[in-house]
Amino acid sequence: MTPLLRSRLAAALALAALLSGCRVPARVATPAARPLPAAYAPTTTAPDSLTVAATAPTDSSTAADWLVRRFFAADSVLVALLDTALRQNPDLAQAAARVAQARAELVGRRGALLPTVSAVTSAGLDRYGRYTQAGVGNFDTNFSPNIDRNQAVPNPVPDYFAGLRATWEVDLWGKLRARRHGAYLRLLATERGRQLVQTDLIAEVARTYYEMLALDQELEIFRRNATLQARSVEISVVLKRGGRSTELAVQQFVAQQRRTESLEAAAQQRLTETENRLNRLLGRFPQAVSRGRPLLRQTLPANIHAGVPAALLRRRPDVRQAEADLLANRADVTAARAAFRPSLILTPYAGLNAFRASVFFNPESLALGILGSLTAPALNRAALRADYGAATAREVEAWYAFRETTLRGVEEVVTHLRGLDRYGRAADLRAQEVAALNRAVSVSDDLFRAGYASYLEVITAQRTVLDSELELVNARRAQFDALIGLYRALGGGWTAAAVEAEKKGG
Repeated sequence: MTPLLRSRLAAALALAALLSGCRVPARVATPAARPLPAAYAPTTTAPDSLTVAATAPTDSSTAADWLVRRFFAADSVLVALLDTALRQNPDLAQAAARVAQARAELVGRRGALLPTVSAVTSAGLDRYGRYTQAGVGNFDTNFSPNIDRNQAVPNPVPDYFAGLRATWEVDLWGKLRARRHGAYLRLLATERGRQLVQTDLIAEVARTYYEMLALDQELEIFRRNATLQARSVEISVVLKRGGRSTELAVQQFVAQQRRTESLEAAAQQRLTETENRLNRLLGRFPQAVSRGRPLLRQTLPANIHAGVPAALLRRRPDVRQAEADLLANRADVTAARAAFRPSLILTPYAGLNAFRASVFFNPESLALGILGSLTAPALNRAALRADYGAATAREVEAWYAFRETTLRGVEEVVTHLRGLDRYGRAADLRAQEVAALNRAVSVSDDLFRAGYASYLEVITAQRTVLDSELELVNARRAQFDALIGLYRALGGGWTAAAVEAEKKGG
């Protein structure tokens, strides 16, 4: 085989290897998306002038904005607590720090598209071997004193350089742009995450606040019933002295009073725990917490508009976060596929370069150069295939996470819409039950004094009204929990317009 033929064969093999290394794997398609329902499940009209509509508002404002303006403004004390939480909560501050980290990552990805230029100052010594190519070249040209002609031994050759060196990867296939876009989408995802933390914080502060009001109401019920039961003990003692009652009745009344007092003590501890938890959400140490009106006197908004399910994609921070994560992972897949193609890297330099300090600033010491390299993976592409497989799997995972988030969003809206309706009716019926049982307690006391009712009937009436009053508090609290849950389910006030305005402002 002639030398020319061997060189051509080697070039052909090298070209074949380069082309085989440029083969890009086919993209894996994600599952087809299922459309959202056109409307939420219909609900009936709730009592207490609370209308829960399943259609969009007629004005330009969204349901979540409406909830922020109207629902939380109903209690000025709660509004003040929410303001404190937004300023001092540690979780919200950590979420803001994560946004700053993602913004720094985006700056780095943007910089990867530009050349990296470094100012370099270097000095060195090279001692060439007598029979090396560099040594012979220097000796033959007498360009540098590499060889001492008298001693015939190599001398060290100094090398001085001062200038600029650059490295630039030309983004031929969009790999770097895809990474930059992915970093931008992750910045949006972390911002949506911060909004989600804020929404959850507002909901949790409001929920804990109403839990505190419910415990206040329970303590009032326990104290009132304990007073009522203490009076029953006194009456039973008087009747026993008159021979119209027994010691058994007295002890039964005393036991019921002690039971109520023990429930009061347990409720006081739960109240302390709730207040401390609320203070932690507010970012402060345990202290007294202000209250607004009692729970049973708190009012709900007159109208709540849920909008349509498609609006959740614009309102809910968790849905928008899942969407941004999905798009970011899709950009990672694009970058992983582009990594299979050749990379063009340019390394230019410019500066002063000399082998003697005396001529370093001579104009003829100006040196310019550029090196371009086109590299492509030819053998052992396992790392690239692994990166691509992992990126594809993350994209599929992100798609299902996005799907699960939208399903949960629609579920929560429907659940809390119906909860507002049904808990409202339950609270109304419980209030009627409490009124009837209070009348029964009053009647049982009168009958017991007159000897027409046994002590067991009085104890049963008192215990029943206590349980019924507690159930009324629970039903009322559940109604507010449903309202807070609906506020969160509708996005917590984060609309597409608000998000865009925040992005422009930031």
